[in-house]
Amino acid sequence: MPPDRLESGSHKDEARHRDLGFFDPGAAVTIIVGLAITLGCVLGGFMAMGGHVAVIWQPWEYVIICGSAFGTFIVSNPMKTIKDSGKGIVEAFKHAVPKKREYLDVLGVLYALMRELRSKPRNEVEAHFDDPTQSPIFQRFPSVLKNDELMTFICDYCRLIVIGNARTHEIESLMDEEIQTIKYDKLKAYHSMVTISEAFPALGIVAAVLGVIKAMGALDQAPEYLGALIGAALVGTFAGIFFSYAVVSPIANNIKLVREKKMRLYVITKQTLLAFMNGAMPQIALEHGRKTISAYERPTIDEVEQETMAPGGGGDAEARKEAA
Repeated sequence: MPPDRLESGSHKDEARHRDLGFFDPGAAVTIIVGLAITLGCVLGGFMAMGGHVAVIWQPWEYVIICGSAFGTFIVSNPMKTIKDSGKGIVEAFKHAVPKKREYLDVLGVLYALMRELRSKPRNEVEAHFDDPTQSPIFQRFPSVLKNDELMTFICDYCRLIVIGNARTHEIESLMDEEIQTIKYDKLKAYHSMVTISEAFPALGIVAAVLGVIKAMGALDQAPEYLGALIGAALVGTFAGIFFSYAVVSPIANNIKLVREKKMRLYVITKQTLLAFMNGAMPQIALEHGRKTISAYERPTIDEVEQETMAPGGGGDAEARKEAA
């Protein structure tokens, strides 16, 4: 291989691994800045009205609200959903949505597999699906290789294509059902967070009622002391509403956004393989998948062609000749 081509391929691999190893740091900053603005406006407005911020600092009110919310969360969800919710929060702060590199990798591996399906005997092609971690095709695309669920999805339907007697509409129906099942599982974390978000105002009222009960026991005290106790009790109502609508609900919505964008990789696979089953050439079938990507994230035709047909990508000179 010429040195310049080798250098180009090396740079491509470095860029690919770099994209896979890092997340968007601006996403976490955006969430933190948003929360800071919200809290700053609330406290700043309270101070501008003549309020004393020290009154809002009632740690045991927060312990009652957040502790009971966490306990309720544990009671209402299985351990798998609890762990997945933690993972979803991390993904939300990282904004771990598919980047262009991941879209190109999925299109690249599909192109390479479709070419194998067109040109190789069944026993050779099945080797890629029986042990994808050892397949030279999957090894060229790290983001697909490390995504076990997506890799299994691709291998299962490519294996059905190899069998040869599956009808396209049956495969499409099966794909739709599986995608819906995967999406349902992925959004369990979102739904569990929404449930807790909706519970926070009520738990804030619980904390406020407990504070009022405490205040009722001090009716014989001076009005200043009694007023401080009532003010502390009302902090519970404030905290419950604030945590619900300003903290937990936005983070839950972010989890939903990230998980739905990750599902786009399955839709790309579905549309590409269905087009291939209907007789489209691999390069044309890729267009069916590429068009399902949001316009502002979608790789260009030239980028896809370079990825799949250039040396080091998913194809070679024979592929360019076939496409021509």
